[in-house]
Amino acid sequence: MTGLLTSIQAALGLSHTPIPFTSSGALPSAFAVTDLACASIAAAGQAVSELLQQHTGRLPNLEVDRRLASFWFATSIRPVGWSVPPLWDPLAGDYATQDGWIRLHTNAPHHRAAAESVLGTCADRAAMASKVAQWAKTDLEQAVVDAGGCAAEMRSWAQWQAHPQGLAVNAEPLIQFSAGSGQHAKPWKGSVAQPLAGIKVLDLTRVLAGPVASRFLAGLGADVLRIDPPTWNEPGLVPEVTLGKRCARLDLHNNDDRAVFESLLKDADIVLHGYRADALEKLGYGVAEREKLAPGLIDVCLNAYGWSGPWRNRRGFDSLVQMSSGIADAGRQWKKADKPTPLPVQALDHATGYLMAAAAITLLGRGGSARLSLARTAKLLIENGAGTDEALRAEDENDQGMLIEQTPWGPAHRLHVPLKITGTPLQWTLPASELGAHRAQWW
Repeated sequence: MTGLLTSIQAALGLSHTPIPFTSSGALPSAFAVTDLACASIAAAGQAVSELLQQHTGRLPNLEVDRRLASFWFATSIRPVGWSVPPLWDPLAGDYATQDGWIRLHTNAPHHRAAAESVLGTCADRAAMASKVAQWAKTDLEQAVVDAGGCAAEMRSWAQWQAHPQGLAVNAEPLIQFSAGSGQHAKPWKGSVAQPLAGIKVLDLTRVLAGPVASRFLAGLGADVLRIDPPTWNEPGLVPEVTLGKRCARLDLHNNDDRAVFESLLKDADIVLHGYRADALEKLGYGVAEREKLAPGLIDVCLNAYGWSGPWRNRRGFDSLVQMSSGIADAGRQWKKADKPTPLPVQALDHATGYLMAAAAITLLGRGGSARLSLARTAKLLIENGAGTDEALRAEDENDQGMLIEQTPWGPAHRLHVPLKITGTPLQWTLPASELGAHRAQWW
């Protein structure tokens, strides 16, 4: 735990303050996943605490509950009388090739279509498996990527360290900061109870790290407005990650919607985005354009595979990065299994989300930007010790909040939050909502 927390504190420029962790147990894994959960949540909390110290002269105490941190890295919502839709498309998953394993990510319709353009239409997993088995893993990975899809062959950590992209991303800092001038800094409007009151967060992120970041910021009083394209949906995640936010849709290929977007950007304090490294440039909203539209904007972005190297513009998700970076292979060896064994939760996404939130908070008052990637977070996890096969104590009713959240899908409970900041309760004024449920405007 010490190594993870001190590495994150150093990356964020936070003081090396010990933070107490309560309860016991851990998620069974080849890697210290619960420690990563605790350390990333603690760092986000410490960023809040040090912000409050700047403005009030007092440094609030923090603590993180290990069990609750582990549960929140899976899901925080507990539906009452309804169920969250499945997270995965029926064809998504790991498949055996001629010479190893590959993961196909087919959750988005256009990603499934890309895979099927290479392999042929598949009615079910059995049909997909028989076609994948005819390919070499490297050839199939490249073919699916070239078709605009998402795939990753299983590599070992040693192979990833020798791969051109592994070499590139592993040489990057955990968080790449660029300093702002501080000329456009706004006065702090928050309070101990709501440190981010008055802060406008434009959330352009999806699945899953960015939405975790903006959910955390919303829980501290920020006004979070999430923007999605007209047809995008992620039904298995929306009830989890839209808590505390308003959600609107804009088509950035439409001139009227572009004008609305530019107006929102000009008034934003923080923008979060998780597009591929070149995507906003192609839409005409590259770094220079964003700075011109919104001087002083805090710009926090992430991608899957890093910001340098041949894969910097490659599509990717947590499950794919686990395959590429050696995590799934190490899990296979740890479990003595004959197939890829990923982490028990999407830990790269969740941890990177809390690091994004922490980075945004540390930039308040001075501006600037921060870049993060799932692959660089993977290196942090891999290099900070082995996990455990112990089990967490099962959830019970005491883990759940007493208030009912009235969502569009039905009532639900939320788990109690794992982070305690003295005087600053994490709380959300809006329930989870459907994507596109609100107008694209600031309150």
